[in-house]
Parts: sequence; C-alpha cells; structure tokens
Amino acid sequence: MFGLIVAGRLVQTDFQQISEAQFAITIPDADNINHLVVFLTGTVPFPDGFGGSVYFRWPEPDLATPPVWQLLGHLTNTKPSNIYKITGLKKNPGGFNPSPFGQNQGGIHHHAQIGISIDPLSLISTQSPSAIAEPSNTTTFQEFAERTIQHLFNFVASFGVTQSQMTPNPTETYIPMSALRNWYTNFTRKLELNPQFWRT
Repeated sequence: MFGLIVAGRLVQTDFQQISEAQFAITIPDADNINHLVVFLTGTVPFPDGFGGSVYFRWPEPDLATPPVWQLLGHLTNTKPSNIYKITGLKKNPGGFNPSPFGQNQGGIHHHAQIGISIDPLSLISTQSPSAIAEPSNTTTFQEFAERTIQHLFNFVASFGVTQSQMTPNPTETYIPMSALRNWYTNFTRKLELNPQFWRT
C-alpha cells in the first residue's frame, strides 16, 4: 500500500503491518539522510474519510532509550505522496512518547523508522507536523528546486493509475511513475552534493 524513497537509494515497499491501522518500515543507516518521499503505491486506496499520518523516528543513542516519533505530515487519496526534508529536525526533540506505535518495531542503533497510522481525516486536519525545514530569511535556489520537484511529483502522482485502470488512448503518451521517482532521486542527490550542478 505504501512506498518510501530515500534519496540515492532504491525504493522500499516492505512496510510491516503492526496493527489493524498502523504500518512501519525500517530505514538502514539513517544518520546522514536528508530527504524522504512517502507515497501510496496505488494498489490500495485509503478507506473513504481516512488518510495516513506519517511519523518519523530517528535512531536512538542506545537501545535502552524509548522510541520518540515525530509527525511529518499526512497522505490522503487526493494527496498520495509527499517529500519531507528532515535535516531541520533535531534528534529526539520530545515528539510522541509513549510511542503511537508501541515498542521499537525492530529498530536498532543507526536505523530509523517511518510509521504510518490510518486516521480519520477529521483528526488529521487538526494535527501539527514537526518543523521539517530550518528557518531561513531568504529562499535559496536549492530550496526553490526542492519545492518545485515536490509540487511536480505530487501533481503527477495525483493522476496515477494502475495498468488495469488505464483507458487506451493512441494520442496520449504514458510515463511510468518509476521514471519520475528515478529522476527525483538522481536530481536530489546531485543537488545535495553540488547545489550548482544545474549550471554545468
């Protein structure tokens, strides 16, 4: 039902269902990641009137530390993907503890987790996500580029259909979502390594 992209890595879809309405996935070697994309794969939509609250847990400094989850945002059937910039989040700032996902879901030192809780849209509308970007007095090109590709990804993903849902149309050209995800991953990685690469 859900997919995850960490810039520079392969797509992950192996979310584990930990309760009737909660899912979690582990991100290996998470200390240096900067951006995440969480999305609906399109195989199963949310039930009517529901969406997904997206949480993130940094690696704990030791295994005895209780898990602390931070709310990143949400997904809905009308907004099936989102890009989160997590470099502005401080590790263990106080988030949700006790955890909304119970005990550690197989997490270990240096491994982070994404948790998704299927909640009523009425609840999601009242939630306040954690700060996901460091404040800045000016908008840099990098920030502009990140926002632009986020809007592009969200816009294109909103038209996503499965092969069984497609209506043949010889005048239309179809582009696989995997091509867009690969472009986003490569673009973001290049932007992180060299914000001026687009000038070359």
